[in-house]
Amino acid sequence: MQALHRLVWRDPARRARKLLDFAETEADGGRDLVRAAELTQDPVLRRLYTVHAADEERHASLFRARGTQLLRALPDPSLMKSAMNWAAPGERGLDDLRVDEKSDASLLAFLHLSEKTAARHFTAYVGALRDDPPTSAVFREILHDETFHMNYTLAQLNRVAAGQKGAYLWRARMGRLWKAYLRIMSAIAGVIGSVMLILQYFILIPPFGLMAKWSERREPEGWRPAEKERPLKSQY
Repeated sequence: MQALHRLVWRDPARRARKLLDFAETEADGGRDLVRAAELTQDPVLRRLYTVHAADEERHASLFRARGTQLLRALPDPSLMKSAMNWAAPGERGLDDLRVDEKSDASLLAFLHLSEKTAARHFTAYVGALRDDPPTSAVFREILHDETFHMNYTLAQLNRVAAGQKGAYLWRARMGRLWKAYLRIMSAIAGVIGSVMLILQYFILIPPFGLMAKWSERREPEGWRPAEKERPLKSQY
C-alpha cells in the first residue's frame, strides 16, 4: 500500500486537489461536532466535542493553506487531476454523519472508528510524502490530534456505555461497512450507466441517422406545389 500511496501523492496537481478536499472534509466534521456538543446532555462530552470541533477547523485551515500553496505553484492550475479518493480516502467527513440520530454511545463508537481509520491513513501519508517535507509535516501535526481523538472517544465510550462497548463498536463498524458498500455500488452503477449511454450512442443512434439520410435522398430538390389544395381555415 505504501507504493500506491506514493503513486497517488507524487503528482503535485493531485496533491493540491486532495489537500483542498481534505480541508472541506475536516470543516464538515467540525460542524458535525459542534452540533453534537449542542445536543449532548453530558458536560464532559460537550467540552470534548467542542475541543474536537476546534481541532477539525484548525486541520481544515492547515490543509487549505498547504493545498493553496501547491495550487499556486502549478504552471497551469486548471489541470488539477482526479483526487483518486478510492486509493487515499482520508476521513470522508465522518461519512456524512447524522448527529441528531445518534446517542452519545453510538456517536462515540462511530467517532472512534473514524478517527482510528484517519490516523492509519495519515500515518501512511507521512511516509509517502517524504519528498515533500512541508506537506508531510502537516499530516504529522494533524496525526497527533487524530491520535488524541481516537483515544478520548474510546475512553468516553467505556465511561458512557460500561460493559456494552463491544456492541456499540460492532454496530458502528457494520454501519461503516454498509456505507462503503453503497459507495462501491454507486460507483459501479455510474460506470454501467456511462457504458450504456455510450452503447446507445454508437448502436442505436447511427441507424436513425442513416434512415434520415435515406429519406433526404428520396425528397426532390427545390420547391414544389402541394399535391392538393387545402382550405386556409385550419393548420391541417
